[in-house]
Amino acid sequence: MRIVRRIGASPRERGSLSGETCPDIFELSDGNFAVIGTEATASLDGELPPDAARADYERIVVISRETLVRAKRDIPDD
Repeated sequence: MRIVRRIGASPRERGSLSGETCPDIFELSDGNFAVIGTEATASLDGELPPDAARADYERIVVISRETLVRAKRDIPDD
């Protein structure tokens, strides 16, 4: 598995001065996506709706709205 491409605008394009520590979304060679975000499992786990679940090895991460909105055009329809 490897990173194929960035989905959406780079951190610099979204206004990060350093471009080093910002949320990001990547498409992987196996078709999945990887997300860099702020780890928020402890604070959001209890907020999950009844029909949502998280495995012990999964984490909840938060990305900015701008990161996802600017990625929308790059997310495949299928």
